Amino acid sequence: MTQSLHIAVIAAHPRRRSFTLAMATAFADACRADGAVVEVRDLYRLGFDPRLRAREMPDHPGYAPRADVVRERQAIGDANVFALFYPLWFNAPPAMLKGYVDRVFGMGFGYSPIQRGGNQPLLVGRRLVSFTSSGAPQDWVERSGAWAAMQKQFDEHLSLMTGLKIEGRHNFGAIGPGLAPIRFKECCAEVDRRARRLTASHTPTA
Repeated sequence: MTQSLHIAVIAAHPRRRSFTLAMATAFADACRADGAVVEVRDLYRLGFDPRLRAREMPDHPGYAPRADVVRERQAIGDANVFALFYPLWFNAPPAMLKGYVDRVFGMGFGYSPIQRGGNQPLLVGRRLVSFTSSGAPQDWVERSGAWAAMQKQFDEHLSLMTGLKIEGRHNFGAIGPGLAPIRFKECCAEVDRRARRLTASHTPTA
């Protein structure tokens, strides 16, 4: 683990001018202001391919990650914190983000290859934080059971497989067209507060 705080901001939204990307930018700016090194991975602008190909599946001798996965692992490999930003679609992460996790956080990066014991977490000591948004109000997302189900199936499973410590998950509910400017500013301020709380909690190591 490196001494300075390295944060990988991984954002998934097809629109450049979106609430998701605005929150990701606010988070990255706040972290940089506090001295963190931030790597932003805007998956749609990168043209990342979320489809897992047959030769990437680690169930045969010729298994190997493709060049784009190798590049992503190099880009985020030094991160102490992985910050995910995405909208909830059908109360789940977009296919773009799910494919990124499948391909980038899979065997050889998130957990060890079968030849070395298999399924041993490789990201122990690092942290995971998520910021999402939904058209539905937060109380509905919780009452419907979607909030608990998504955390169990996505966040907690990702933590279990990789060893990442879940630092926090925050959802902005009732986000849609015509969002009031005051509400937008409040969301930016909330992201800023959480970013600075995160950077303040980092303990440098030699």
